[in-house]
Amino acid sequence: MSHAELIWSQDHLPRDVDAELMRLALRYEAAGGAGIELLGLLGSHAEGLFEKLPEQVRMHIEGATDQSLRQAMKVAQSSRSVVGDRVGWLNTAVAGALGAAGGFGGTPTALAELPVTTMILLREIQSEAARLGFDPASENVQFDCVQVFGAAGPLARDDGADMAFVGARMALTSGSMQALVGKVVPKLSVILGKKLAVQAVPVFGAVAGAAVNYAYITYYREISHVHFGLRKLAIDSGTDHNTLVADLKNRVEYIKSR
Repeated sequence: MSHAELIWSQDHLPRDVDAELMRLALRYEAAGGAGIELLGLLGSHAEGLFEKLPEQVRMHIEGATDQSLRQAMKVAQSSRSVVGDRVGWLNTAVAGALGAAGGFGGTPTALAELPVTTMILLREIQSEAARLGFDPASENVQFDCVQVFGAAGPLARDDGADMAFVGARMALTSGSMQALVGKVVPKLSVILGKKLAVQAVPVFGAVAGAAVNYAYITYYREISHVHFGLRKLAIDSGTDHNTLVADLKNRVEYIKSR
């Protein structure tokens, strides 16, 4: 898409909406930065990360992910009454420490760390929702928080798959949360499987563990900001959500082409 085509496609938007969409597009594009740096650090070790896990681990990781996410949904929400929402630095620090501990012992400790890290990631997503004025105690917002886990993850090499979740506006109905979890878990198990594989990389050990958790929490913080930022912009401006999603995609394509 040319620059002229991009400008033409946004003519119908008010200036403040246009500016906010560009800001969100830049946040989206920057989301995978820490993951790209991590892949550069790992070099050849980064290829086929999930496939490098022991077969026994790969066989059980989807079930472990499902259990971890369901536990995280309970614990992350209850923890908000103990620790406030505006503590992103604390989530980052704890995630880094957990990653280091998980990486220190290789695959076994990394697997044991999975439920806690999943909870911290979900807690960070909830915090970002709260920063943008949404109530994480609301069932609709909890639904959206889980939906954010449908993004591709920081080690996806920017294949565009994480944009798919932005356009999906799923209605919360009876049983839909369970259906969403069932849809998210297979993809999330691969995403977290890559994390486990990185933490099991020889030599890097605890350093890789801390780096990968930093990459993950940074990624989900940025992606959740875009996700809830679009929701807020649609509400505040009265603009159709699907229109904003389409315009955001145009901007991301333009930024990538520069």
